[in-house]
Amino acid sequence: MPSLQNLGFFILLLGVLVTVHELGHFLVAKACGVKVLKFSIGFGPKLIGFVKGETEYQIAILPLGGFVKMAGDLPHEELSPEEARRGFLAQPPWKRGLIVLAGPAFNLIFPVIVYFFVFLGPHQATSTLVGYVEPGMPAAAAGMRPGDRVLSVEGESVRTFDDMRDTFVGRFERPIPIVVERDGQPVTLTVKPIKNTETSPIDTVERGLIGVLPLAKPPLVGVPPGSVAEAAGLRTFDRVLSVNGTNVPDEARLYQELGRHPEGEPLKVVVRRMDTVAAGVVQGQVARVAEVTVPRQPGAGLAALGAEPADQYVATVVPGSAAEKAGLKQGDRIVSLDGEVLPSFRMLEVKLSGAEAKPFTLTWRSTDGEHTEKLSQAPLMAEDGMGQQLTKLSLGARGWTLVDADVARADEVTVHLGPAAALKQAAIVVPKIVGQMVKVLGGLVTRDVPLSTVGGPIMMYQLAARSAEQGLDSFLNLMAIISINLGVMNLLPIPVLDGFALLSAAWEGIRRRPIPVRVREAANMVGLALLILLMLLVFTNDITR
Repeated sequence: MPSLQNLGFFILLLGVLVTVHELGHFLVAKACGVKVLKFSIGFGPKLIGFVKGETEYQIAILPLGGFVKMAGDLPHEELSPEEARRGFLAQPPWKRGLIVLAGPAFNLIFPVIVYFFVFLGPHQATSTLVGYVEPGMPAAAAGMRPGDRVLSVEGESVRTFDDMRDTFVGRFERPIPIVVERDGQPVTLTVKPIKNTETSPIDTVERGLIGVLPLAKPPLVGVPPGSVAEAAGLRTFDRVLSVNGTNVPDEARLYQELGRHPEGEPLKVVVRRMDTVAAGVVQGQVARVAEVTVPRQPGAGLAALGAEPADQYVATVVPGSAAEKAGLKQGDRIVSLDGEVLPSFRMLEVKLSGAEAKPFTLTWRSTDGEHTEKLSQAPLMAEDGMGQQLTKLSLGARGWTLVDADVARADEVTVHLGPAAALKQAAIVVPKIVGQMVKVLGGLVTRDVPLSTVGGPIMMYQLAARSAEQGLDSFLNLMAIISINLGVMNLLPIPVLDGFALLSAAWEGIRRRPIPVRVREAANMVGLALLILLMLLVFTNDITR
């Protein structure tokens, strides 16, 4: 049943996009007085159809495209005098150009309508309530605390966490006033964001980073070698569940609970631990609950357990990466980068974000002592948000992340957009995606974007199934993105695509004569060969995936 449902979503996705494209050609052809003989959604044998007026409408068995058959759209086609006057090739170049342009144009206009309905009305978004302030980062230096709610950034009001992140694009390494709500009162803080370079095959964004997260940090421990915590049986990345029977859902609550106990008092600490298990050549992790007793130590926070925050510890090391070759292992503690002490693993990632392959000196502490090595980031396969493989420069090691089932959900706020605001937002989003699509196409030519990222029907089927599982908004978002992709692709001046027909009409309008027949025939052969190669590529990629 799920397979049939996924197939239904795939057919719906393709059917809508093909209908939108062909409807553009159809409506403008009718408006220009051209006789339309057939309007088909799909190729191959007809499933259902009917004739109305002078046009046959049909749905064919293969939903991988469609066509609008117009009278006189082929040279030397025999037509009656009436049809000859209304034939496609008999029309002036500007009319032919409009008819050809209408298909891609509808594919670009349709997403604006889709996003309008996605944005319209109320929807939930992550609020600007701060759940965690990363140590050593600008927000911590400015005095920001968990529980603060960000109201504005440099005078610009923000309601959602994404809005707040967007305000820091291009704003870094200078003082920026941020107003937060604390205990019901507005408080102005001055933060100096650090520069963080976010790179992808599509784009590079330089964004200011202040070091706050919307989720509260789970109470994870880092265990130094030879410490009281290690002697008691605690391990790095143990997640504290309770202390003396009191549940501790996040780090702030753990700190509060530990502060209630006097020095020397035995603390019964229940932790959840991820043990590595092997099944043949495959390794996995299994969670188990353990209990240890630790005498209350001097100091606040995790120091009371003889431990420290897990922020500086290596959580995973990618096989074959620069980190693994240098000898970094899970549980090692990062100390410094080029002699600069690092307060967290996140700071290491930020420092390396714009370093490319430039060598650097890294110092870390392992069970056998401290190590210092000269390293550089190396190409590493990664997966993007759509599940596609891409290559990027990386150290190949990362710290803990907020992927934890026991962490409370981030605070949410209801954002309500009226018709005008929703239309404005949609009109802003679509040109941005168009720009990204153009950069992707350019990247494919320059090989900055690997050809392995190109997909075909199988990939679209998988994306349709995945987005449908995530909800209507996700499915509509995918539909809008693919529609934009079709619109941009069809505008390329490649024979057999709308872009070449548009170029031909423009040529004839300017030169006052059509492109020579031999040139058109040769171009069509080249275009057909390119199309066949593209089909072979996408099917090969689909099967490989």
